Amino acid sequence: MSKQVLRQLKELEIGDLVRVEWVDASVGKSLGSGNIDVPVFSYGIYLGCLGERHKHIILAQNGFRYSNGVFDVDYTAIPVSWGTKVTVVKPKEVNLVTAQILLTSFLQGRTRTLKRSKVNH
Repeated sequence: MSKQVLRQLKELEIGDLVRVEWVDASVGKSLGSGNIDVPVFSYGIYLGCLGERHKHIILAQNGFRYSNGVFDVDYTAIPVSWGTKVTVVKPKEVNLVTAQILLTSFLQGRTRTLKRSKVNH
């Protein structure tokens, strides 16, 4: 994990639309190209960095709003240590209230508690 990524994460606000560039794990095959690093980019609404043992960048990619104000959230969780670059595409794409509802909806029903990290707001 680079210091640059940590600085970029500290500058994010919950609700920003972001692009995260990261390196995924490869599938091991003896006849493969030998490339272990698989570059990936993901877009989504930044909900924070969460996790007890390993911090993950949480991006909401789809939010299904129910009549009671709760969302069902499709999300991507990217290990912070796998990140290579974070770019804000549009600041405050969703307002803070909606972003907090998305985060609460994401956390509801989880089997383990995820704590917000120091890079969160």
